[in-house]
Amino acid sequence: MSEAYDTLNALLRARHSCRAFKPEPVPEDTVARIVSAAAQTASWCNAQPWQVTVTRGAATERFRAALVEAATSDTPCPDLPWPEGFPGVYGERRRACGYQLYEAVGIARDDHTARAEQSMLNFHLFGAPHVAIVHSEAALGAYGAMDTGGFVSNFMLAAKALGVDTIAQASVAGHAPMIRAHFGLPESRMILCAISFGIGDADHPVNRFRTARADLSDILDPRD
Repeated sequence: MSEAYDTLNALLRARHSCRAFKPEPVPEDTVARIVSAAAQTASWCNAQPWQVTVTRGAATERFRAALVEAATSDTPCPDLPWPEGFPGVYGERRRACGYQLYEAVGIARDDHTARAEQSMLNFHLFGAPHVAIVHSEAALGAYGAMDTGGFVSNFMLAAKALGVDTIAQASVAGHAPMIRAHFGLPESRMILCAISFGIGDADHPVNRFRTARADLSDILDPRD
């Protein structure tokens, strides 16, 4: 059992948010293996509310272009409301992550133009050859979204186990109406996030920083 734990722990520590990808596509059988593994995620009453719409080749390029256009002209309209704020330590962690990102790519904290350009790379899918649009049944609300969050995590772990890098993107889901129209998805599907994926460019400086993790004492509250 220790060996299985060590393998899982190594995957958890190796996975990171990749923000620069190589153009080579991921083989279709690899994509199928990733989704098949993530499909084993637990869900409330075994509802399994998750579905993924995955692009490749020309479909990725069409969506990338449509997403950039939406990001530059439309007001975000996410299906799942974004956080009201990031109070206390949550805001501190968010800022620390942003500062690490800007430092990695040589952007000064007061260079708002460069920061905006870096932010727009989200909508270019960071150059990834594939994107998975993750959606859940809207009628299941927050509980369907919570179950699907587990699917997202397991998708990324399965991808890493197969040598594929990923980044989950809530910002993309801010354009949910456009996404549904683009892919012909029904209104009953709630757009939760995107996962851009492919082979990461390990030589790109943006992929060299790693975020810190909270101490165990900040997470675990043991009671006798």
